Amino acid sequence: MFKKILIANRGEIACRVIRACREMNIATVAVYSDADRDALHVRMADEAFHIGPPPSAESYLRWEKIIEVAKASGTEAIHPGYGFLSENAEFVRNVTAAGVVFIGPPPEAMEGLGGKMSARKIAIEAGVPIVPGTTEPLRSFDEAKATADEIGYPVMLKASAGGGGKGMRLVFEEAELRSALENAQSEALAGFGDDAVYVEKVVVAPRHIEIQVFSDTHGNHVYLGERECSIQRRHQKVIEEAPSPINSAELRKEMGECAVKVAKAVDYVGAGTVEFLVSDVDHSFYFLEMNTRLQVEHPVTELVTGIDLVREQIRVAWGEKLSFTQDDVEIKGHAIECRVYAEDPDANFMPSPGTITRLRLPQGPGVRDDGGVYEGCEVSIYYDPMISKLAVYGKDRAEAIDRMRRALEEYEVGGIKTTLQFFRDVMRDQEFIDGKLDTGFIPRFNERHKAAEIGETDRDIAIIAAALSYSAKQSKPAEATTRVESRWAAAGRMAAMQNRL
Repeated sequence: MFKKILIANRGEIACRVIRACREMNIATVAVYSDADRDALHVRMADEAFHIGPPPSAESYLRWEKIIEVAKASGTEAIHPGYGFLSENAEFVRNVTAAGVVFIGPPPEAMEGLGGKMSARKIAIEAGVPIVPGTTEPLRSFDEAKATADEIGYPVMLKASAGGGGKGMRLVFEEAELRSALENAQSEALAGFGDDAVYVEKVVVAPRHIEIQVFSDTHGNHVYLGERECSIQRRHQKVIEEAPSPINSAELRKEMGECAVKVAKAVDYVGAGTVEFLVSDVDHSFYFLEMNTRLQVEHPVTELVTGIDLVREQIRVAWGEKLSFTQDDVEIKGHAIECRVYAEDPDANFMPSPGTITRLRLPQGPGVRDDGGVYEGCEVSIYYDPMISKLAVYGKDRAEAIDRMRRALEEYEVGGIKTTLQFFRDVMRDQEFIDGKLDTGFIPRFNERHKAAEIGETDRDIAIIAAALSYSAKQSKPAEATTRVESRWAAAGRMAAMQNRL
């Protein structure tokens, strides 16, 4: 087995990989920018090397610097985590050329599946259903218009490279198309260095369900069930669970076999995730894309299958066969994960960087927190503001929800705003409890929550007014009536103001 692994990442995923390596008696090497000099992953690793200034383009995306550190430290393999260089085929080729093992798929598979348009072509050839749309980059507005007219509005413009919601625009009518196309291309070029954009039909009120696949170098391909990832903001997931509330054993098998077809089509190796849009009406599903790396939400799959995906990644990269077969995979119980972000949900989830002045983590049965912070550390403005992933396990979905509620109540973060209260509210939301999930969940939830708050304000005003009225009856009639009318008018003005807000 490898004796030393470099983690080309930061934050909670770097800490997660370091923990797996420790259990396997593998030494670890961390890399860090100026902003991460005191980060938790730096403190946890056996060795740590500085690689540049805070901007990721000058540090975590400098693959030549990372390879230089790998060679200098005697590293045998590099784990990319997710994001940054995890799906960069050029990086993989240079890692291999330097005599270091890349823990992930080969560059050819990465290129084929990393581009959303080429991935759609692969899915079609493999006999996997896809969402109607283009398989080549849009060359002009006229082509975009013709395609949208053919498949029907609404449509989604998507950057061919990258992900995370960047370079995506939802278009409801032709009048919005030109500006949406220009904005999507501009954002794609800035984010990924490639302005290629394609268009696909929007599946109304879809569920976002993904299948975890795993492949080794001996030709074995296995799927490990699904994850429900429909609750998203800005096209990025915030709550995930396994299994999906709607998936039957038959649907899981059908989707899993389609996911394996995609993996086999490119001789995939390692952990990967095939994403689907699923109709909540008839449960028809369509291939969306494949992420050629470990997913952020992998803990929920680990909890319901009992398989350590990071350990398995390392074993497969060493050349071993998968430690399980398809018949060995069994989904037991239910797991839910909340991505705890340093964000303000009341301000459209805008980042809330700063110093964590207090940190109290939940504990107890069935609770797991994959974190990358500690009390006194700073959440930087330069990187993704996720500070941890809180995951829970229960014998069924109801128990998992109860456990998540309890864990969220125990979780305390001081000094910055977080999404914790948002998650507490969601876990008590009836639509969530009933499993009525789709990618439009958060806007609907916000409307319900806002209406409830206004209702509570009106109720409080009514109670105050009633108390004032009762108090007035104990006073002189004429004087009391004047006071009550004045206070009731003020209460009415307050209620009107709340309703306008």
